[in-house]
Amino acid sequence: MKNALKMLLPIAVVVIIGIGSWWGYKTFYRDRIIVSYKTENITREDLTSSISASGTVEPEELINVGAQVSGKIMSFGTDAEGNTVDYGSFVKAGTLLAQIDDVLYAAALREVNAQKLQAEAAITSAQASIRQAEAKLNLAGINWKRAQELYNKKAISKSDYDDSEAAYISAQADSAAAKADLERAKAQLAITDAALIKAQRNLDYCRITAPVDGIIIDRRVSIGQTVVSSMSASSIFLIAKEFKKMQVWVSVNEADIGHVKVGMPVEFNIDTFPGTTFTGVVKKVRLNATMSQNVVTYIVEVVTDNADGRLIPYLTANVKFIRERRKNVLTVSNAALRFHPEERFIAPEYRNKTFPENARIVYVAEGDFIKPVEVKTGLSASGRVELIDPPFSENDVIVYGVTETAVASAPAGKDKSSPFMPKPDNTKVRGGGSAANRARAQGK
Repeated sequence: MKNALKMLLPIAVVVIIGIGSWWGYKTFYRDRIIVSYKTENITREDLTSSISASGTVEPEELINVGAQVSGKIMSFGTDAEGNTVDYGSFVKAGTLLAQIDDVLYAAALREVNAQKLQAEAAITSAQASIRQAEAKLNLAGINWKRAQELYNKKAISKSDYDDSEAAYISAQADSAAAKADLERAKAQLAITDAALIKAQRNLDYCRITAPVDGIIIDRRVSIGQTVVSSMSASSIFLIAKEFKKMQVWVSVNEADIGHVKVGMPVEFNIDTFPGTTFTGVVKKVRLNATMSQNVVTYIVEVVTDNADGRLIPYLTANVKFIRERRKNVLTVSNAALRFHPEERFIAPEYRNKTFPENARIVYVAEGDFIKPVEVKTGLSASGRVELIDPPFSENDVIVYGVTETAVASAPAGKDKSSPFMPKPDNTKVRGGGSAANRARAQGK
């Protein structure tokens, strides 16, 4: 029993010392709280409210040159510099771009020309037949008239009378048939004329020419390749009319499209020209929306000047539609307007002050505390808010946050002490005001 007591005695002493130390610390000491304010200066800035989107640089007018007849590509033409037409070639309207094999189309044209000659000959023959039929009709008419007179005088028989009448009626039919043959020949000539125009046009289509002055963006065939034209023309070349004016086709989300208007100024950047800002104007808002993964977007056409020729087709553009812009205005951060401090940090005389509903409030240092100030705000952009007629000046200090820092081993008071511990000061230092700064300077 005595041995057990001897073993428990040291443990009990350690426990008692620990409990005593913990009680002494909680009784005689407490943490010192340092309160500091997060501040910022009111600054003058240019604010811009914008809508961001991405788009693609496109030529203002893009023409797809196709082949309207089928055949083998025999050769390419030459561009304005005398070189063979290829990617990037500058061509003028009427320049030969490519030649399709025209042997079959030339033969078809000659065949139709021969058919036209036949039709013209048929007309001549029909006209001669008409003159012959008219002569026979005239003779038959005279004989019929004479037969009527003789028959009335009983000078000819009834059989001769009937033959004269039949001959006259037959001559009339032959005359009408000759005239019909003439109309048929004229119709055949009209058909051959139409076939001739078609054959001539098909032959002309074998020469693919540039419809406008422009630059070859894409060449989609090679010499020896056969193009087949069916319901739609085969695409041969893609020509950009000019590069002095370019467009940016921008995909705008449905949530923002209501704010985009024709004539709205636009700024955009191109990755290949870092640090350069290009400008443009909204030209058109297309109404044919597209949906991708349940996201509805609209295409907005932005026109921009490209007199220097730096912009080329299909570059990606990072676009900003400029909604509003303010120059050199006093601003404060959104964080300062969102700051709502606890009542204990506000100066006592302002703790019960009321403000109108939806009032915008900022806080400034007031000695060891802060005080609220109502402000009127304007444009908000890029995390900053415009201050309209504020009771502040540039570089005035605004509070947007509070930080409390606990520092251990601060004494609880002069009336409590411990012979084993030092006695540091327990002063609370608040804020960024002059009093707080003097307290810190004095080591409090």
